[in-house]
Amino acid sequence: MTSPTTPRCWLMKSEPDTFSIDDLEHQRKTPWEGVRNYQARNHMRDDMQVGDAVLFYHSSTTPPAVVGLARVASSPYPDPSALDRKSPYFDPKSKPEDPRWILVDVAFVEKLPVPVPLERLRDDPALRGILVAQKGQRLSVQPVERAHFEHIAALAGATRLADLLPATKR
Repeated sequence: MTSPTTPRCWLMKSEPDTFSIDDLEHQRKTPWEGVRNYQARNHMRDDMQVGDAVLFYHSSTTPPAVVGLARVASSPYPDPSALDRKSPYFDPKSKPEDPRWILVDVAFVEKLPVPVPLERLRDDPALRGILVAQKGQRLSVQPVERAHFEHIAALAGATRLADLLPATKR
């Protein structure tokens, strides 16, 4: 079990034609807007903390894969896109006085030298139980066990894992 001061680990999905790891590298930090699933929202609102480690995952591409490392860079706050009528993420039921949708900022850490495709995540016995590899698992923000996070980072040749998880033993 992690303590409140120990970074938690997450996987956050994005379609690369909407927002890619290259976009995050260029911008350095971005609000993770547009999440419209209550369970994913609750993870950001209730469980994520500044400094938590993130696997950046490209979905809806061939092949889908973990392609980068990032970190949670802000406390949760209302998603302004829910109130913006011009935004594709506008929600007419969301109100400024009672925001329905929440986000966190995500900061770039590293583009992985070797992407880790979904097929590899499914086939690797060391990753048994990882949510993203389960059939029908479409949640865009999901927790990842620290051992799974470290294993994926090692498979990908990550060079900045210690920046995210300082107590990592290698």
